[in-house]
Amino acid sequence: MKTENKSDFASERLYSLDILRGFDMFWITGGAYLFAELAKFTNWGFFKAISHQLEHVEWAGFAPWDLIFPLFMFIAGVAIPYALLAKQEKGVPKSTLYKRVTRRLILLVVLGFVYNGFLRFDFENMRYASVLGQIGFAYFFASLIVLNVKKFQSLIFWIAGILVGYGIIQLFIPVPGIGAGVMTPEGVINGYIDRMFLPGRLYGGSFDPEGLLCIVSATGITLMGAIAGIILRKKDIDQYRKVIILACTGAGLLILGLILKNWYPVIKKAWTTTFNLYAGGISFILVALFYLIADVWKYRKWGFYFKVIGVNSITIYLGVRVIDFRHTSDFLFGGLAKHLGDFGPVLAVIAYLAVVWLFMYYLYKKKIFLKV
Repeated sequence: MKTENKSDFASERLYSLDILRGFDMFWITGGAYLFAELAKFTNWGFFKAISHQLEHVEWAGFAPWDLIFPLFMFIAGVAIPYALLAKQEKGVPKSTLYKRVTRRLILLVVLGFVYNGFLRFDFENMRYASVLGQIGFAYFFASLIVLNVKKFQSLIFWIAGILVGYGIIQLFIPVPGIGAGVMTPEGVINGYIDRMFLPGRLYGGSFDPEGLLCIVSATGITLMGAIAGIILRKKDIDQYRKVIILACTGAGLLILGLILKNWYPVIKKAWTTTFNLYAGGISFILVALFYLIADVWKYRKWGFYFKVIGVNSITIYLGVRVIDFRHTSDFLFGGLAKHLGDFGPVLAVIAYLAVVWLFMYYLYKKKIFLKV
């Protein structure tokens, strides 16, 4: 892990990806709380409807809030062709690129341990699976596949193989004492594998949404992102055609997911194949939309707020866990919020978001970017 202070840091980056990544991170760093408080204050159906969607589905089903994590992984996949294939094309040895992705894997797993409370040294009750660890493993495996597959069509076969194989495992391999295809927290094979091999505490009690088998499925959606990245890098395809290809691919995946969910439920916590089809489909469409607006039409000023967050996404994810931004915002604006009655909680969230963003803006202006 290191910080960089280079003026050309973003010279080869897609502006739209930084905006979309920042938009994604905005919701988990306070955006959801803002809409929840606006719903309480205004009692408007509009804010209530949005706030209701900013919660995870208890088990089967899909809400926009379930998209936050897989969208981030999809975006990580989009970056693979820019970060790795571009260097491979310039003659950088594969061994060097392997070291790079291995280093990233190790650092993300370690940071995931730290995020989950490793420094408390309560190893027996610690949760070892983590969001950062799953990102690390999925990015690692997806990168190895992309670096060693020569044909674009072969990547599609890899994705199809992962999604189909994952579905077969979940639906047809029996869990001892329960049976096959029992898609409940206690019966799904993901939980059985986690209970057998994961030490410490499982997030879901009988399973972990970032558990061992989920890494396989997460690799699939990361590879979907890599497909999008390869399409975006192609110089022989017109920009508008790229948008159409991405959007149509997303729509096709969504339709397939809608068809299959009648037999194979959409479950984010078990990363079912149908969930990947939903999440991957929406991610393709969002990448197409943001690319059209920010990189084709060049409308970018509206996205600066999100870009500041997006270029330092790992920093903010760790930052809101480690730094007490809420104490700072309360110190500066808590007194005023107490005198504003029912609007006080809304101001408190706005102040919190402002403090977080100003911290990120300081890093952005100083060109300090946490590279993992």
